Amino acid sequence: MPLTTGMGRNIRQGRVHDKEILRLAVPAFGALVAEPLFLLTDSIIVGHLPDPALGALGVASAALTALVGLCVFLAYATTAAVARQLGAGDLRRAMRQGVDGIWLAAAIGVAISVACWPLAPFIVHLFGATEELAALAVTFMRVSLLGTPGMLIVLAGTGVLRGMQDTRTPLLVSVGSFVLNGLLNFWFVLGLGWGIAGSAWGTVVAQTLSAAIYLTLVVRAARRHGAPLRPDLPGMRAAGAAGFALVIRTACLQLVLLVATSLATRMGEDQIEAHTIAARLWTFLAFSLDAIAIAGQAITGRALGAGDVVATRTATKRMVMWGIVSGVVFGVAVILARPAIPGLFDADAAVGAQLMAVLWPVALLQPIAGVVFVLDGVLIGAGDRRYLAWASLWSTLVYLPFAAFAGNLLVLWLALGAWMVARMITLGTRAYGRAWLVTGA
Repeated sequence: MPLTTGMGRNIRQGRVHDKEILRLAVPAFGALVAEPLFLLTDSIIVGHLPDPALGALGVASAALTALVGLCVFLAYATTAAVARQLGAGDLRRAMRQGVDGIWLAAAIGVAISVACWPLAPFIVHLFGATEELAALAVTFMRVSLLGTPGMLIVLAGTGVLRGMQDTRTPLLVSVGSFVLNGLLNFWFVLGLGWGIAGSAWGTVVAQTLSAAIYLTLVVRAARRHGAPLRPDLPGMRAAGAAGFALVIRTACLQLVLLVATSLATRMGEDQIEAHTIAARLWTFLAFSLDAIAIAGQAITGRALGAGDVVATRTATKRMVMWGIVSGVVFGVAVILARPAIPGLFDADAAVGAQLMAVLWPVALLQPIAGVVFVLDGVLIGAGDRRYLAWASLWSTLVYLPFAAFAGNLLVLWLALGAWMVARMITLGTRAYGRAWLVTGA
């Protein structure tokens, strides 16, 4: 075959994959950034309350993010399972697995709400919060727990639609929820004077309404494809078992973030407020980059379900390229916006000085994050959950010694950088091999 012919075919294949990646990733981007925008909006509004409201929001949100984050397998595992069945041509079984995920989400959400309500003061004090900051954090956490079932149903419902290669509907729901959340928070916190509790109530209402929309969509799709809607305990157990390794993976990720928040809290109020703002920005950028990972989950699951290893390999290479380019763009954007960021959150001089320092590692880590998030999504889509669990454990063990010696906020963020590099090495090594390329339903 002439060299020019082979190059032309590769270019055409690359363009086809680019179109597919963008078709899924662009709407996923909009849907994903809505979640950190929830947090950013809350931070901006609560930042206008007297101290230590913003610090309390940071502590309570970190705890809640950890609890809900452990259940992200409801979205990820459901996306991979539904996409693989779609690739194999079994739509009824695809929706059956989606319905099982919804029931599991509801059960776990109720259990978390009931179990964590009385434990809220203990959880807050684990972060080193005391006195007024602790009291405000407990208030925010207890109100927010009422929305946990809705939040988890949203995760599972989103996974079902993504698995069916639909990322546009989650975008519409997320945008509507974000707008409603912002309006309600502004009204409850600043209009009605409910303080930090008003911020929590706004999010609870917005998330619960989103859950109702997803329930309606999944029920309609299940009926259309002849899938039963009743609870199926074996199916729920299977969904839970499939997600167990992802729970370990996510627990490691959350441990890293919780340790960082706890250490920043013990450094002082200026440090925890600066860390809260930096963490919000990091989360926003992470969710933005994760849009390509979502495309990776859906494309990889469908391609391997159809038995197409070549397409899986090619799409992975293209998505990694997109991840690197996006990371560079985001990193440059942070550097350019750096002088204006403290003012956006109404940070005082002491908090602003801390924040300006840690924004450098936030910016410089974005290209690495682009690679990490893409490969994470690809391996989740392939169902390579056991390796992801082990890789997360090793990366966390790399991070903890660095964090233990963090005497200031900048060093703490450099420790987070070491963790990201370790993740890139473990995931990149796996993706280069063939063990994860398992085909069929």
